Amino acid sequence: MNKILVVDDQKGVRYSFKKILGEAGYEVATASSGEEAIELTAKSEPDLIFMDVKMPGMDGLETLKRLKEMNPKLLVIMMTAYSTTEKAITAMELGAYDYLTKPFDNRRLTEIIKKALEVRKKMFCPVAVDETEYEMEHERIVGSSSAMLEIFKKIGQIAGSDMTALLRGESGTGKELIARAIYNHSPRADKYFLVVNCAAIPDTLLESELFGHERGAFTGADTKRIGRFEQCHGGTLFLDEIGDMPLALQAKILRVLQDGSFTRLGSTEPLKCNVRIIAATNKSLEEMLKQGKFREDLYYRLNVISLHIPPLRERREDIKDLAQHFLSVFNKELNKDKKGISADTLKIFEEYHWPGNVRELENVMHRAMVLCQKDYISHECCTGLPVAEGMGKPAAVMENYLLKAINSIFSYSGGSIYQDFLSTAEMLLIKKAIEITHGNQVQAAKLLGISRNTLRRKLEEGGSNNKK
Repeated sequence: MNKILVVDDQKGVRYSFKKILGEAGYEVATASSGEEAIELTAKSEPDLIFMDVKMPGMDGLETLKRLKEMNPKLLVIMMTAYSTTEKAITAMELGAYDYLTKPFDNRRLTEIIKKALEVRKKMFCPVAVDETEYEMEHERIVGSSSAMLEIFKKIGQIAGSDMTALLRGESGTGKELIARAIYNHSPRADKYFLVVNCAAIPDTLLESELFGHERGAFTGADTKRIGRFEQCHGGTLFLDEIGDMPLALQAKILRVLQDGSFTRLGSTEPLKCNVRIIAATNKSLEEMLKQGKFREDLYYRLNVISLHIPPLRERREDIKDLAQHFLSVFNKELNKDKKGISADTLKIFEEYHWPGNVRELENVMHRAMVLCQKDYISHECCTGLPVAEGMGKPAAVMENYLLKAINSIFSYSGGSIYQDFLSTAEMLLIKKAIEITHGNQVQAAKLLGISRNTLRRKLEEGGSNNKK
């Protein structure tokens, strides 16, 4: 159960928080002064602190300063009754995670708590790259394949520097885990690690999320807002799915990388920050450059150090270890005691293509653990899952699927069934390969087992046939 400390000199505020957060399942402690807050934090460090800015004696700003000296990564959300107060901005500059303006609704409160606790987990839950340093409360990058050993080597080589790193790989390969490992082993590990998913935030809000805004900068901007760059000063900012960032915003990111300066939305005053950027993408930035969808100068700034995270199908020797790892994790999480995974199930896992990579394997194991009624995970536990439908060798899989369709195909009359079937199946395979590899023709050709020239020719033939 997460522990939350509420610091406010008003008894009614402390009571309201304790009631609301207690009902939401949090363990809540309260303090009526800054001095008491410091004492309680020293005894039992809370996961999150809500603290009023204006308090008699040691005010919120001085208390925040003292708390951050005790633990720079401590998450503190400041509260103020004045929407325009500069003290809230000062609090952010001193290291507060966020601030709220009183009164605030329960929905907003719930959202900010959820986000803050996610941030805390990512900062306080170390990522181990070696089995000997792994404990259950840590997350571990699992893999002993040559490809993963190269990744571990690079993490060690670049973690100690402040250089920008670009992580590349398909969705679900573990790019955020790699980013956190770099952060954990860096000199900035005692500062913030914040994540911004550029694909998950609408273009109109992404600039405000990153750089903040002034009051009145746009409709709904009722207060001044500190962005992630200011908030993460001295720390590490992980820009996930940077290939989805709009071109106009890419120019601002480039400026930050060049000299650490930026402006809030609605302002002309330049600000400075010292932030290490780790970026990630599942797209081919080279293809985006050709299409004019990504800035060339930003590409070269980001691509100082590049790590390619291999898909699971390219490191099949790690599948068994990953499956066993998830078995241990979910045994603890679900309070179960499954003894292992059957040999035939592991064989199925090792032969499956895993388009969703490690994330898909994790989801499959999670559901199998819930469904399994025996001591060992078997393929019966995977009924209805993508992995269950993909059992066996490729030829057997194709035969299983195609036999179901062929009976229906022969119900149609016509003398061109053979040619129509071959051309349709071929184009569907090619389109799916292009979809899985996010438009990367080199990877798609490799996936299909054909040359890139053959793939291009087939795509051109398919395009010309569609025009007829």
